[in-house]
Amino acid sequence: MTIEWRYTTQQDFCVLSLAGYLGADAVSRFSGAVGWALARGTGPVILDLTELRGWSIGGQLAVAQAARQLADEGRCLELAAIPADGSLVPDGTHPPIPVHCDLAAALAAYDDVSGQTREWHSDEWPGARNVAAQGLM
Repeated sequence: MTIEWRYTTQQDFCVLSLAGYLGADAVSRFSGAVGWALARGTGPVILDLTELRGWSIGGQLAVAQAARQLADEGRCLELAAIPADGSLVPDGTHPPIPVHCDLAAALAAYDDVSGQTREWHSDEWPGARNVAAQGLM
């Protein structure tokens, strides 16, 4: 099983949403999505895990690596709605990662939810799509 992703940009931040299971077989796909986020946005990246069914230790370490990559570019990673077990394996090498209980709480930290978004997603993204401004990966 792998993950599907959707990346949405706002003026001051971006949201990278995941669906599926972030296990060892999905780490390269996740890394590709993070690369997509790095190339197409600015500001903080909120990693929305609302649709994620779970993650392995390798998946959690990939999240820590994403936090490092973003920090190297002057950006930060925030988590929203981590899987039910509530764990994140800290490896001691990543910058602090703020955790929000859900996506609404993460979005509330930003005043600019202007509605002017641009969206990209993987082929089988299961959630709602912004048809006016989408790209297909």
